[in-house]
Amino acid sequence: MIDPFGRPVTYLRVSVTDRCDFRCQYCMAEDMTFLPKSEVLSLEELERVCTAFVRKGVRKLRLTGGEPLVRRNVMSLIHNLGRHVKNGDMDELTITTNGSQLARFADELVEAGVRRLNVSLDTLDAGKFHAITRWGKLDKVIAGLEAARAAGLDIKINTVAVKGVNEDEISGILAWCGDMGFDMTLIETMPMGDIGDHRADQYLPLDQVRERLARDWTLDDSDFRTGGPARYVRVRETGKRLGFITPMTHNFCESCNRVRLTCTGQLYMCLGQDDMADLRAPLRASEGDDLLNAAIDEAIGRKPKGHDFVIDRDTNAPAVTRHMSVTGG
Repeated sequence: MIDPFGRPVTYLRVSVTDRCDFRCQYCMAEDMTFLPKSEVLSLEELERVCTAFVRKGVRKLRLTGGEPLVRRNVMSLIHNLGRHVKNGDMDELTITTNGSQLARFADELVEAGVRRLNVSLDTLDAGKFHAITRWGKLDKVIAGLEAARAAGLDIKINTVAVKGVNEDEISGILAWCGDMGFDMTLIETMPMGDIGDHRADQYLPLDQVRERLARDWTLDDSDFRTGGPARYVRVRETGKRLGFITPMTHNFCESCNRVRLTCTGQLYMCLGQDDMADLRAPLRASEGDDLLNAAIDEAIGRKPKGHDFVIDRDTNAPAVTRHMSVTGG
């Protein structure tokens, strides 16, 4: 699949559920209204559409949410998709998770063919963790990380930099990641969905964060890439990687190779645009995949050059109305 700007589309991110056992302040409102189950693709439908993308050249598949591991029987989907890695049709099946369910599922994830996880963790302070996530418990996530490490999973910590919340902790989290053997990625908060707070108060530019980190650490530029939008450095003192995802300060669209599928079957060709293609209708209209394949081809043919993220400091309106948990992280 080649988009109108000559970029191969080889990476699909899939939200398997919009539900989550946390209510992180930069992601969700505390009183969320979730989708009716009738609108959500079944696990069998998710497998079918993912397999269609693999046949079209997708080499990397990431399952996200919400929190993907809270969906009932999700491991059956992960096992079924893992066969594409085992038979060589796909390079990698990965998961983005908040870590709350890892103690339960780590060993089975490895058995299914998962080798790498992204785990969202914004603080190592238990009180602050509960305040950020509203419902989460830090000790449960740490236990999950220990289980995942023991199972042999490669772990990268994703930390959203939030002004006035965790900016004084980032260097310490980086040190902890080095001790644990984890890579780390810092992410700028993105203006997606009504979260009930003023986004301008949350936004922390990562160029400022990097400048501060450079006082404590030696950050050597690296050409390492995972297929995602992060730009990496190697932290000389720990030997681990530190990535920066900067949708606000530095547009990364020139190398975009990914599209996102919601749990309702909407395909977003760009995280920061509202244009989408409905894949649920053709998926359910026929037992064959001709209609589905045609809808995918049409959608890739209008993938935009870049996103339009901007934080509106006057109205606090999100750049796009859907929440990150709906889109697939």
